[in-house]
Amino acid sequence: MHPRAAEFEERAAERHGVDVDVLEFDAGTETAAAAADAVGCETGAIASTIVFSLVGGDRDGVLVAAVTSGANRLDLDAVAEFFDADAAEMGDPERIREVVGWSIGGVPPIGHDAALPTVFDPTLAEYDTVYGAAGTPSAVFAIGPDALADLADATVVDLTE
Repeated sequence: MHPRAAEFEERAAERHGVDVDVLEFDAGTETAAAAADAVGCETGAIASTIVFSLVGGDRDGVLVAAVTSGANRLDLDAVAEFFDADAAEMGDPERIREVVGWSIGGVPPIGHDAALPTVFDPTLAEYDTVYGAAGTPSAVFAIGPDALADLADATVVDLTE
């Protein structure tokens, strides 16, 4: 197992009290479609974690996370409005790695170095099992969507286009 995937597995157990089964794929799971193909599920069952930086207002520069269905596209204006900011933009990859502890392409929905305000796409609740990144672009883990939202301490809200 890749060392970062093993680290994610350990963090999930230590910080969240859950045992996860990390699945690794040679082809990689960098996009929701690639992850769905590798796992053998619908693209909508992929729980993509995207980290944004808020711009303006009292939360200027704050990083926030969105766990969204791979079938949906986030509305950045809706994200900004929800967090009472002027705008939301993709987070800087280096800053995400420093603050969150994971690199983009493999950011899991849980097990971050710092707690991030997190929103959760209600579309994920349509699936019995969803798959989130497990620390690398080629690793995922399976979990129930309600359990994932709870573990991520996420607010369930539709911020998709």
